[in-house]
Amino acid sequence: MLLDLSEEHKEHLAFLPQVDSAVVAEFGRIAVEFLRRGSNPKIYEGAARKLSVSSDTVQHGVEGLIYLLTESSKLMISELDFQDSVFVLGFSEELNKLLLQLYLDNRKEIRTILSELAPDLPSYHSLEWRLDVQLASRSLRQQIKPSVTIKLHLNQNGDHNTQVLQTDPATLLHLVQQALEEMKTNHCRRVVRNIK
Repeated sequence: MLLDLSEEHKEHLAFLPQVDSAVVAEFGRIAVEFLRRGSNPKIYEGAARKLSVSSDTVQHGVEGLIYLLTESSKLMISELDFQDSVFVLGFSEELNKLLLQLYLDNRKEIRTILSELAPDLPSYHSLEWRLDVQLASRSLRQQIKPSVTIKLHLNQNGDHNTQVLQTDPATLLHLVQQALEEMKTNHCRRVVRNIK
C-alpha cells in the first residue's frame, strides 16, 4: 500500500533535500520528540537560525516528516512500499535511505505513541432486544402499538456498562436505512478499508 501525499505535504517535504543529511536526521529526532512531548517553538527557532531560514519553513518540514512517519506507521507499510512512496517525491537515493532508516527505527515507538493518543471509546460486547406490542388499553380496545427495546452492553476500560434504548419499528427501520446509505459514502469506505 502506497502513501497518498497531498500537494501541501509534498511542499513541506520539499525542504528536506535542501539541507544536509545530518539536519534531516535531526528533524527526524525532533519529529519523534514532537509526538512524545508536543510542539516546542524554541526548537524550530533555533534550527531556523542555524539554517538561515524562517522558523515556519523548519516547522513545515518537521510537520511533513511527522505526517510521513505517522501515516506510514499507522498503516504498517512495508519497506518496499515506504521506498516507493518516498521515491515519488524525487529525493536523492541517500535521502530516501535515511528516511527509510528513520521509519524503520521509529515505527514501533510511533505506533505505541499513537495508540496512547487514541481516544478510549466504548466497544460492543453484546446486544439484547425485545419486541413489545400493546394490543389494547382501557380507553382503546383495538390498538396496535409496537415498540422495540434494545439493551446494548458495552466495554470501556474493563468496565461493563449498559444502555437501554426504546423506539418504534418505523424509526428503527429508518435508522437502519440511513446507516446503510452512510456506508456507501467515500468516507465510510475509507474508514472500513483502514480498519481491515
